[in-house]
Amino acid sequence: MLIEETHKDVPTKEGGDGGSMRISLFHPTIPNYPNARFPGVVVFSEIYQVTGPVARFARHIAGQGYIVAAPSSYHEFTGPEPLAYDVPGTDAGNEYKIKKKLSAYDEDATLSVDTLLALPTCNGRVGATGMCLGGHLAYRAALDRRVSAAVCYFATDIHSHSLGTGMNDDSLERAGDIRGELVMIFGKKDNHVPPGGRDLIRKTLHEKGVCFSFYEVAWAQHAFIRDELSKGRYDPAISRICFEMLLELFGRTLKSDLGERVGGEATVENVC
Repeated sequence: MLIEETHKDVPTKEGGDGGSMRISLFHPTIPNYPNARFPGVVVFSEIYQVTGPVARFARHIAGQGYIVAAPSSYHEFTGPEPLAYDVPGTDAGNEYKIKKKLSAYDEDATLSVDTLLALPTCNGRVGATGMCLGGHLAYRAALDRRVSAAVCYFATDIHSHSLGTGMNDDSLERAGDIRGELVMIFGKKDNHVPPGGRDLIRKTLHEKGVCFSFYEVAWAQHAFIRDELSKGRYDPAISRICFEMLLELFGRTLKSDLGERVGGEATVENVC
């Protein structure tokens, strides 16, 4: 499927700077079907904003028939350009991550969903995905009941409650507010989210009654889907498998008209 790339600058309030947030848009097109409508997906980036790998990830999703909105998360502190994959870029990204207010992150997600739903070519259904910081932001986006599904790649700081100003977020506490379906993906060699942290996330999602799948890939490290300057961690085979998980979830929840999710766990008959 062909893709048109544009952007929209959206005014923000929570950041306190009176500025705007750049949302990169990746829109699928079908020749001779100008009125085609598609689901929307918000793609949240890692700490480096919308880099080459993030844009390529967004294009892959858009090429499957989804309108993708990729916000630049650090608009309070810098322009929409990506930070470099080097020591200064990493230091800046980590500084901004805990300098930004949690309410500002949530406003970014709300505005991104608003932007998608305002498009006449959006079918009214929205999902979210992201990696690293973006995995956490995709999880928080699912607190918005307009978000039907989220795929969270190696989401950082959920287990440690350490996102945003004060490093005391409420993401796990609010897990019960999630009404859509989650896919949580981690590598077992991810030293950013240790085994105890992954266990805590899984346990909490179970206790809060969230509908979710949880995958831990045996040899995958942090950032294993980043196909550029990944410091030897990029795994294309595993990345492809995880992308199929994303397509399965979004295809089932965003492209199909399922209506509202009703009831809890289905009873499974104990048969051979």
